[in-house]
Amino acid sequence: MAAGGPWAPRPLRELRKADWPRAGLPIADALREIAERCPAPRRRWKKEAVAIVWAKILLPALEWGWRDDGFFSVGAMIPDVSPAALFELVKALGEPRLWVQLLLALPPAVCRAQLQSLVRYISSETSLSDVSFFLDVWWEVLKHREGQEDATVSAFSALIHQHGGESPPEDGLQPPKRFKGDPGSAAATAGLPAVLLEGLKLIRGSIAQPRLRCYALANLAELLCLSSGLGPGHSPLPIAEHLAKLGAVVSLWSSDADSQYHPCELGEKVREAERSLSLLCLTKPSREELFDGLGLLCSLLQAWGEELQDTLRGCEGLCFESYRLLDALSSLGKNLDFLLETRDLGDGGTWVVSEVTQLIKDLLRDTGAVLKGLDTSLVSSVAMAIIAQRLDRHGETCSVFASEKTWAFSKAWVECLVKNKALFQTPELVLKLLETLVNFATSHHDQEAQELQMQVTKAIVECYTELSLSDKNKVISAVLASWGGPGLSQNVQVVREGFQEDLNVTLNQITESVSDEGLARAVASVARLTLLSPEATVKQVCHLAVVNLGAHQFLAQILCSFPALSFLESHEGAGKPRSLVVRCLEEAVWGKLSTAREEEQFLQFLAFLMQPGSATPLVSPAEVTKAFVLPCLKSDSAHIELSLQILSKVLGIPSCSEEHWIKSCHPFPLLLSLCKLLDGYTKYWHRPREQLFPSLETKDLILSILCQLCELVGPETVPSSELWVQSLAWLHRKVASLDWTVGLRLKKLYGDHFKNEVPATLFEICRLPEDEWTCQSWPAYGPGSGLLAWMECCCVSPALRDSMLALLCVNVDNPEEVNLFSKGFLVALIQVLPWCSPGEWRRLVPVVEQLLQREVLHVPYTLEYVQHVPLLNLRPFACHLQLSVLFLRGFQLLCSSSCSSWLPPEAWLHVVQLYCASLTDLLASLKAAAAAAAQPCAQEVSFTCIQLFCHLLHVAAMLPAGGCEEPLLVVALEVLSQYEVSSKADGSPCAALRRANEGHFLQAVTHSLGHEELRCTLLQKLSKLGARPEH
Repeated sequence: MAAGGPWAPRPLRELRKADWPRAGLPIADALREIAERCPAPRRRWKKEAVAIVWAKILLPALEWGWRDDGFFSVGAMIPDVSPAALFELVKALGEPRLWVQLLLALPPAVCRAQLQSLVRYISSETSLSDVSFFLDVWWEVLKHREGQEDATVSAFSALIHQHGGESPPEDGLQPPKRFKGDPGSAAATAGLPAVLLEGLKLIRGSIAQPRLRCYALANLAELLCLSSGLGPGHSPLPIAEHLAKLGAVVSLWSSDADSQYHPCELGEKVREAERSLSLLCLTKPSREELFDGLGLLCSLLQAWGEELQDTLRGCEGLCFESYRLLDALSSLGKNLDFLLETRDLGDGGTWVVSEVTQLIKDLLRDTGAVLKGLDTSLVSSVAMAIIAQRLDRHGETCSVFASEKTWAFSKAWVECLVKNKALFQTPELVLKLLETLVNFATSHHDQEAQELQMQVTKAIVECYTELSLSDKNKVISAVLASWGGPGLSQNVQVVREGFQEDLNVTLNQITESVSDEGLARAVASVARLTLLSPEATVKQVCHLAVVNLGAHQFLAQILCSFPALSFLESHEGAGKPRSLVVRCLEEAVWGKLSTAREEEQFLQFLAFLMQPGSATPLVSPAEVTKAFVLPCLKSDSAHIELSLQILSKVLGIPSCSEEHWIKSCHPFPLLLSLCKLLDGYTKYWHRPREQLFPSLETKDLILSILCQLCELVGPETVPSSELWVQSLAWLHRKVASLDWTVGLRLKKLYGDHFKNEVPATLFEICRLPEDEWTCQSWPAYGPGSGLLAWMECCCVSPALRDSMLALLCVNVDNPEEVNLFSKGFLVALIQVLPWCSPGEWRRLVPVVEQLLQREVLHVPYTLEYVQHVPLLNLRPFACHLQLSVLFLRGFQLLCSSSCSSWLPPEAWLHVVQLYCASLTDLLASLKAAAAAAAQPCAQEVSFTCIQLFCHLLHVAAMLPAGGCEEPLLVVALEVLSQYEVSSKADGSPCAALRRANEGHFLQAVTHSLGHEELRCTLLQKLSKLGARPEH
């Protein structure tokens, strides 16, 4: 409207290029006034103004006043204008990008027609501004990206697609021809390359400035590079090269005062540089357009090449346009080489491609060196701008940022990391940051560097904290592989400072709140500590697992959440790699266990680490065996008993592979070590008291382990059958020097390779088949020792015990032989008893019971503790009474003057414990027999209990050494409790009188006991049974 007044009486629809200087000024002033009054961004108002004017040109017949289309309703208020006004308006605004965005939003036919209109316009009376505008439009078409349309472009596109448009007048004056846009037609860019090429042909004579010539040639070369079938296919540049190019472009703009981007901030320059280097294939030329363009390029290079060479080699150096030209020609030259090698182009095509290729090579040969001198100082700043703005390829840029040592730890680098740490939450980036941190920390130790390290470490830990547990394990694995057990703490001082306190506080809080609900939080806390110092963290967890009651399984669960900790450390000269966790256990726990409870928790903790359920085991049975068992299998080792418990535990863990893990643990030397331990028990009571040796209770554990090993170790555990036989022979030869019973325990392992070797005297009392048994002469087994050897065989295993019972030869029809056997049996029993482990004794007692039941063993029952002949049915309990008498006779022999000095004082407690264990079993058998009796037998059970009680007191009175009262007291009280139950169950008429008499009798017997504490406690128990104390 402002321009319409001065222009009257002619309408603005007839405005020509030459008229713009007079009519354009009021239009520009009006736009400036609108922009100043409206709060919207300036570029938005420019775009809206161009859209309104363009819509007015395309839809002149639309009834604007009847519409409510937001800003398009302004179209009703302005007069009709010519395309010249639109082009000059866009030129005046200096916004070719806005025009291209709107152009490419048009229907394809309208888009092409509008671009043709522009070409016709600038090719007539071409000015310098026309040339620049055309080249800018071309450049913006190449850089355009789909999917980034704003509301203005979308509204403009919708309006034109809905209402169609009018083709532009050929000369700006002719009446328009009506056409309808087709939203479903081909892409808007179809055919645009031909229009652009035609425009360049028309204005080439007006392009005189070297800078514009570079601009034009660069546009043409980049357009041709986008042609289908040209080159091996589009692939992005390596990120380092991409960043270098971006840095070069930004540097050129920053140093070029004539560049439109010179005054822009760095972030905007980087965004624009990225658009410039990331051309998409929206405007792919066809084959015909490709060769048309190559012909044009050939012509222009021939016409301008020499002058351009002088310019590029001149003292002024590169500008952005010349840099683009050299870069685009370099890419095009490579693509043309590929085209020549892979396609049949025909004579004409081959000639033009070859010609252009040669021209490009000539130009680059003389001028390409200038690219090597490009400024790269801004690359780091460019990378940080890409990260901060989340531009294309910012993920790859983060990778370079994290690993580029020359950028690291500048204040800008640290600030960028801290502000954008959300982008670094991948295991790969965390690892690269850690490597950069360690690299910096090893060479920078001043105060400022320490503060920067602190900030960076905190940021890295925060990134790491956000990772999934599996990704955290990836990081821990890499940390261990790079820096070993100490991890970051080895090289980064700021990690070491305060770490121990942090470790203690965190783990103490975890152990104080053990719960399944708190497991995830605990794992997260330990993950952070493990990142900083894996070794210190694992050691502290292992320590707390042992000393904190009940926390061992929870802490084992936490550790097993980190399969990365199954790391194997390699040490120079240390042989095979070793487990980190096992080493931490050795250094933090092993040798420092002070109580049985700590040993038990350690054992359970270790078992969980080997078998954590669904998780991955942190340590293997083989590693545990090699660390905690093999070095300790010596009788004088302080850890022998715990080591044996560990071995027993690991042997129960199934192998995860076809080849059993025991193969790697030297199974035959291991077997020999166990055999030597067993052999040591033959001298158990004759060792110096101060000499270390595992207890007799541990002997059962050794026997169990040996049995397990004989099951596991087979021919498959050695490489060949020949080696298997050699190994067996080696073991047999070594065991031959040990106690003969040791070899019997290896029978399952030996198989048919070796016979059972026993003393010759055993053959005197047994029918031993000679194909399985062979005799040896040992000095300790002289005449009459057959029963001793036989009894020792019975202790070896239940199977061998049954065989010995079956093979025993005693003529029960010969009273003298039975009598001699019974006396010899008692002597042999006393000889074996002190050296029996609890398990061996439990295997031996049933032998006595069977022999009593078969009446092979004669044990007459005497009435030493009976006031009157009992009129009772004692046959169901005869074996119980005989067994008790046998034990009494054994102690009488053992405590006699001829044997009293045979055992050391500490051996008596063991013998008494075995005796008491047998009495406890005897009581259980007595109760079972009573329950199974067909008739009530309360009186018989009471009588038997009284006899057992009296025999026990008799034994207690004979014992030569003190310190045995406790087990005797416990069993005596058990006997009295059983007596109480049975006597109360007696419902006969004289039961009360009988109980009173028995009470007096029991008190009288107890009063004669010499052990005061034992006597007083038993009398107190008897008084509670209702007996009246005597005075």
